[in-house]
Amino acid sequence: MLHNFEPPATDDEIEAAATQYVRKVSGTTRPSAANEEAFGEAIRAVTVATRNLLDSLVTKAPPRDREVEAAKAKARAAERYGLPAPASG
Repeated sequence: MLHNFEPPATDDEIEAAATQYVRKVSGTTRPSAANEEAFGEAIRAVTVATRNLLDSLVTKAPPRDREVEAAKAKARAAERYGLPAPASG
């Protein structure tokens, strides 16, 4: 999730999400040489579309804190995978 964080999502985070999306849709993490240009163009297009979306979204909810949300995600993962709960600090 990249929406409604303080500070806002960075260009690097948005590009990483776009890359993950294109990899998922294409079914490959590394395109062949023949598909490299199409892969890169898809990442650029999804990055632009994602930035446009995030810049256009409106919410009344207060921005979420990245550290708090990361701690919650770690706790959920620990519970899901039967790992020891992360230390709070």
